[in-house]
Amino acid sequence: MRMHGEIEGAQAEIRRRNLSRMLRELHVSRPLSRSELAARLHVDRSTVASLVSELVGRGIVLERPRSRLVPQSPGRPSPVVELRQSGPGALALDIATDWLGAAVVGLGGKIIASARRDLSLSNASPEKVVADLAGIVRPLLAGIENAPRLVGIGVSVPGLVRAEDGRVHAAPALGWRDVAIGELIKEEFADLGASVCIGNDADLAASAEYLRGAGRGTGNFICIWGEVGLGAGIVVDGRLLSGAAGYAGEIGHMTIEPGGDLCHCGARGCLESVVGEEALLRRSGRDPLGGTAAIEDLVSAADRGDEVALSALVESGRGLGIGIAGLVNIFNPDRVALGGLYGRVYRYVRAPILLELEARAMPAPRAMVDLVTGRLGGNALLLGAAELALGPTLDDPAIAPLLQEQAPAGAVHHP
Repeated sequence: MRMHGEIEGAQAEIRRRNLSRMLRELHVSRPLSRSELAARLHVDRSTVASLVSELVGRGIVLERPRSRLVPQSPGRPSPVVELRQSGPGALALDIATDWLGAAVVGLGGKIIASARRDLSLSNASPEKVVADLAGIVRPLLAGIENAPRLVGIGVSVPGLVRAEDGRVHAAPALGWRDVAIGELIKEEFADLGASVCIGNDADLAASAEYLRGAGRGTGNFICIWGEVGLGAGIVVDGRLLSGAAGYAGEIGHMTIEPGGDLCHCGARGCLESVVGEEALLRRSGRDPLGGTAAIEDLVSAADRGDEVALSALVESGRGLGIGIAGLVNIFNPDRVALGGLYGRVYRYVRAPILLELEARAMPAPRAMVDLVTGRLGGNALLLGAAELALGPTLDDPAIAPLLQEQAPAGAVHHP
């Protein structure tokens, strides 16, 4: 009996893995026919039929006839399998220093609805931030028709996030220390019945860009994300580095100018204190706390050829180049992408970054790396947060209840 039970357990695990592999293929690709799925998963057609049937039964996918415009291989027609918009989805939240954002995101990375509010959150209390988020999220959810079933809430935060429990150890740009932001969000949105996951903003941007943007097709990828703060998501051999507690990637707090300006973290001469938003604005003669409006004014001045603005941007590019050269020497990435503030000013900082790379990176790894901008823009953080929230469903689609077991439409995802 024990052997029989072990065999059944092994078979169940194989099926769970195959369901997960199939759902992930659909999640990162276009709709696929059964025959395409069989080829990608290396399983026979009867196994594909069984797996698709379960995903249909759980309201995750649907099947439709192949379009006449799409060539069909000889033999019996193979239906096309696609993700269902009313299937599992995530509420993605973006807590930045200068704004709050929210989006409802379905499987496949489809942003169904989104909203953003620009405001300064420097030294705002976590409770106030959560209340402001609720003011954005409630109208957003109420306005969606045929909404997905929210299975998770993913939250992007610009700070050190402990992987074990999602607690924010430190978010210097927000003035937060040891904040259980996940618990506050879970309490505020308890009626949604969704789990809450917290992630560092640069890590989430890297995960989204690696899956759907500038990092796609690479195995070793670094996404540098910065606004007021500065961090990096680092992918090595297809895996995002997290470190012992989830704190890896805080490149903004590498010292590059010993004895330099004081950083939010309490140290001096950090990369962030040299190239971050506040340093850039101060260097250009603007209010360092001016936020998004001041950055837009700076970029407009640079577009007009203003020498002070251009000089400030070049100096930030120089500092970034020093930091990136160190990362190239340590991690040997295929590609480095700049996002956030650095993506917006890329045309002005690219040349000084490349000069420092040539001077400081070792020739062999330097020759292998491309410097690019992120492709997802501001959506990178929301898509990364959604990916975090959808992770359990992608790992085990069987956690989604069968359609006959699900609550009536609107019972969960509308307040």
